[in-house]
Amino acid sequence: MKKLIFYIAAGMVVLGSSCKKYLDINQNPNQATTATPEVVLPQAIVYTASAISTYNNYGSQLVGYSANAGGFGGFGTSVTYGFSNSTFSNLWTVSYDVLNDYQWVKLNTDANPDYGYFNGAARVMKAFIFQMLVDTYNDIPYKEALKGVEELTPVYDKAEEVYADLAVQLDSAIAIIEATEDRQHESTTSNVKDLDGSTDPMFHGDMHLWKQLANTVKLRLMVRGRGKVTFSNTTFNDAGFLEEDALVNPGYVRDNGKQNPAWNSWVFTYTGEAGNKAWIPTKFVHAFYDGQKLTDPRGEVIYYDFPQTAVNQLGFESSNVPSSPAGSPWLSGANSGSSRSSGSAGGSIGIFKAPTWGEPILLAAESYFLQAEAVVRGILSGGNAKALFDDGVKASFNYLYLKPDGTYDDDYDPAADYTSYLASNSTSYLVHFEQAAGVEQQIEAIITQKYIALNFIHGHEAWNEYRRTHYPRIVNSSSNAILTFASAQSQSTRPDRLPTRVLYPSTEASNNSTNMPKGISPFSSLIFWAIQ
Repeated sequence: MKKLIFYIAAGMVVLGSSCKKYLDINQNPNQATTATPEVVLPQAIVYTASAISTYNNYGSQLVGYSANAGGFGGFGTSVTYGFSNSTFSNLWTVSYDVLNDYQWVKLNTDANPDYGYFNGAARVMKAFIFQMLVDTYNDIPYKEALKGVEELTPVYDKAEEVYADLAVQLDSAIAIIEATEDRQHESTTSNVKDLDGSTDPMFHGDMHLWKQLANTVKLRLMVRGRGKVTFSNTTFNDAGFLEEDALVNPGYVRDNGKQNPAWNSWVFTYTGEAGNKAWIPTKFVHAFYDGQKLTDPRGEVIYYDFPQTAVNQLGFESSNVPSSPAGSPWLSGANSGSSRSSGSAGGSIGIFKAPTWGEPILLAAESYFLQAEAVVRGILSGGNAKALFDDGVKASFNYLYLKPDGTYDDDYDPAADYTSYLASNSTSYLVHFEQAAGVEQQIEAIITQKYIALNFIHGHEAWNEYRRTHYPRIVNSSSNAILTFASAQSQSTRPDRLPTRVLYPSTEASNNSTNMPKGISPFSSLIFWAIQ
């Protein structure tokens, strides 16, 4: 378990949530320590959950999920996009920190087949984190990274080459897991070390799900790198892709440093104090629920006081901007049976369900939407894009409507509300995939529904997908906050008035300036898969 620390400056989250590990081996993963894989792997997985919360905060600001609330000031580069080397720099730090943990597990189990499950899981998670880094920064230290004091100034590898190798590493992870399964099943005297609830806070030792996660991450690499990366193997393991949400939960409880990291940051601390209140939803995203773009019953499940939720346009500041309610506008209070004002909330459905709820790493909805796009693009053959699209929307309903105890009730029925969603938007190809006229509208429908499904859960992935496809569709330079999520104070010279990326952190500029790419602009430098 790690102590969760949240950085709030000038009334806003700039760096997001981070955490301090009880056992930190990150100075040099090649150096022997008294740690064991049984200790380091679960710690790394929990740390990854906190890192995901950090990434979500960053992406949600840029992709139109969140805007500045009334009563706060000093938003600075968060609303101007005039990024410096310190803006969102914690993304780099938390990523390489946890990568060193996974590297330690890999290095200390490579030669011991009894730890094949640990080794395979660490390889999967390394690929998962490295992709997030590429999607944020483009070229990154990769082949020479994670060597500790043996290499303090690693070279930067081309993003396309990193993508290609990550796919190879995922294939290797699956092969190691399957070889370990064979060894365990064929020998009555096997000493294979199983993953379980204490060493695997995500899948509790279900190696089929680990293989599905590996396949799904590889599919995301191939969908995003399509046409720009040469993958050595374009097939997938028979395990298939994730059909359930990958949630990390080491036993979160309402206690100091032990709550779900997103809950602690945005809703209530363990003492009942309100979390961050400097942000509220945008008018742009809210319009996908309140009838201005689509009519969606998930709005009531996600937002407090829907449809009168406090909303704003990013960068718009005046005395008329509404303030955020205690407990966050993303805490609907639906089905909670507890008081927001007292800080005792914790039985809700929606995005923030409880301090004890697991932190999602990859949603089943995203898996289905990736598969749907892969079928449309010809990356996967034999699949039914419409069925996969529909399954993605249904998976979003199911996740949001799930109560903290893992059940549903008659008051909030995801199947019934999904049917209502179809009926309320009967002429929209964004909801009815079969109405899309050609490939481009099909892709728009898939990415727009992914945008809705990832709302304030995985804002970074929605931001990646916008930059890759320019969906959901916005109207460039519009002054109407329903039609664009660009900041009213944007300094960007692009037609969409949005940034293209964040800058490398100041630590790299200071310590690895020889290798760090130069001339990077937040308004013109693109991630390799992005479109202009």
